[in-house]
Amino acid sequence: MPKLGGVPDGVRRIGRIPVLDVEPTVRHGELPAKSVVHEQFVIRAKVFREGHDAVNATAVLTDPDGGDHYFPMRIDNPGLSAWSATVVADRPGWWSYRIEAWSDPYSSWAHDAGIKIGADIDVELMCAEGVRVLDRFRRAIAGQGADTSAVDRAIDALKDTGRPVVERYSLAVSEEIRGLHRLIPLRELVSPSASYPLLVERELALYGAWYEIFPRSEGAYYDEQAGRWVSGTLRTAADRLPGIARMGFDVVYLTPIHPIGTTARKGPNNSLVAGPGDPGSPYAIGSPDGGHDSIHPDLGTFEDFDFFVEQARRNGLEVAMDLALQASPDHPWVHTHPELFTTRADGTIAYAENPPKKYQDIYPLNFDNDPASAYAEVRRVIQVWLDHGVRIFRVDNPHTKPVAFWQWLIADVAKRYPETIWLAEAFTKPAMMRALAEVGFQQSYTYYAWRNLRWELEEYGRELAGDSAAYMRPSFWPTTHDILTPYMQYGGPAAWKVRAAVAATMSPTYGIYSGYELHEHVARQGAEEQLDNEKYQYKDRQWFRYEPGGDLEGQSLAWYLQRLNEIRRAHPALRWLRNLRFHTADDENVLVFSKSRLVDGGRDTILVVANLDPHTTRETTVHLDMAALGMASWSTFSAHDLVTDSWWDWRSDNFVRVGPDWEPVHIIEVRSH
Repeated sequence: MPKLGGVPDGVRRIGRIPVLDVEPTVRHGELPAKSVVHEQFVIRAKVFREGHDAVNATAVLTDPDGGDHYFPMRIDNPGLSAWSATVVADRPGWWSYRIEAWSDPYSSWAHDAGIKIGADIDVELMCAEGVRVLDRFRRAIAGQGADTSAVDRAIDALKDTGRPVVERYSLAVSEEIRGLHRLIPLRELVSPSASYPLLVERELALYGAWYEIFPRSEGAYYDEQAGRWVSGTLRTAADRLPGIARMGFDVVYLTPIHPIGTTARKGPNNSLVAGPGDPGSPYAIGSPDGGHDSIHPDLGTFEDFDFFVEQARRNGLEVAMDLALQASPDHPWVHTHPELFTTRADGTIAYAENPPKKYQDIYPLNFDNDPASAYAEVRRVIQVWLDHGVRIFRVDNPHTKPVAFWQWLIADVAKRYPETIWLAEAFTKPAMMRALAEVGFQQSYTYYAWRNLRWELEEYGRELAGDSAAYMRPSFWPTTHDILTPYMQYGGPAAWKVRAAVAATMSPTYGIYSGYELHEHVARQGAEEQLDNEKYQYKDRQWFRYEPGGDLEGQSLAWYLQRLNEIRRAHPALRWLRNLRFHTADDENVLVFSKSRLVDGGRDTILVVANLDPHTTRETTVHLDMAALGMASWSTFSAHDLVTDSWWDWRSDNFVRVGPDWEPVHIIEVRSH
């Protein structure tokens, strides 16, 4: 292309054939879009040209080794020049993608020649021009090692003035020729867009079921003779791993396991006075026994931690560590790295506050006094746990630290450990949540716990599965050790089923806080968190009592969580986010959505019908978008409820009855007749 002296330096020049509005892009390509291995996603662009000649486009993914992978684009809306292609990357690493627009001389000729030959206008001229186009096409496919015999025959036919012109033209536009052109098109005036970065990660970055535990509670018991609690250990916590694995979880997430300070230690239910046997909050990290690079003596040693990680691996689980970048007043950093803290006018170190809440047992870190020192010290701590096999970090309140720090840390770790996954626990403003995801966090907690109405869940689901899916992957948690919403407090067992089922099927990643199985729904007065919160005391759940033969057998939701995870593993459609589609129901309390995916030549489709009213059984009619299920509007199908093993014959409009007197959620496998 000739130099365009009038275009200022730094201004991107439009290509010979314009390519505009490429999507997805993150911050106009300054930051990478994201996908995981074998995840399909759609690339879109506006492609057009002057005049009436045919234009076409190709999406090109460039792999980490520099190899190009071509995906033909389709025209979705000719009037708006809107093109798209469904693409997929087959391995992890740093990829890029671009759109190549190109002139399509074969299609232009085929269109124009069809009109003119049909009208007996310039017949021989159109055949001669066809020869020129097909000759270029023949050379193009020969260069790819393809058989040119069909094109040779078409060229000979176009030259043969003794044959009927319709026959000559028909050979040149035969399905054999068109098929070759679809595979190896004659592309001229190729005009590439800019290249945009794409980070492709392992599947666990998008899809996984998490289970949260406080290790000190697993195996803890109250010693009646001594009149005190005995802490669980990493070894006793390892005894819980088979039960977690049986429920089908992929990740066991540990709240902080570090030494806990005694200064301003919190007592039960966040009280300001702690008794001699109260363990304190594990988020008040640091004591004379060590800090973030140490293990609480009650829990054991690094040898015990390595044992726990190995036992998790043997049970098919990965370990996620809680990274809470804050310190108790007793943390070694207070003396060895005073620059990590903020000193107030009276000479004291500022403790954490979220007015009106005060956290006197926690000092927040300051990353501005000496950024180099702060960055290096945190990176050193992370390396300790990487060296002990941890590849997942759940980050506590990352929105209270600089975004630039997270971008640096995540990128620096990824240089040697690209498989590392970071989950942001950032219940904050959307702009901050978005920024954290854009700079590297693979997953993010969401507002799911507070989205209870149908319109709220539909709106939120569309947002998460839409444009934001290019950079933010949601993790749905019905409850956490900090969150127990009124819906969960007062909704009864049906609410706990509904919220787990919707979380497990709407979002590829979801999480369960230990004790969910036991319907731990009693809140501390005036707070949306559990009474006798495990954050401040031991909790002996006596799991053995819920096992077969135990006195509380049948009173646990463990079987339901296990069934949800079995369904998730059996149905690849549930491993993706961008394939989420909503349907309708006459009752505003009934949520209907589906996910569908082509797998091994077949279609895997899951349809979910959930009654969001946990108190009342609802009867209504659901109306399905059959195209979203991969079917014609008049089709019928077998609906197999994977929870109850019920079967129905369904079509686009169907009666349902869901609620607490049976099951509040249908999770339906769609089977075509």
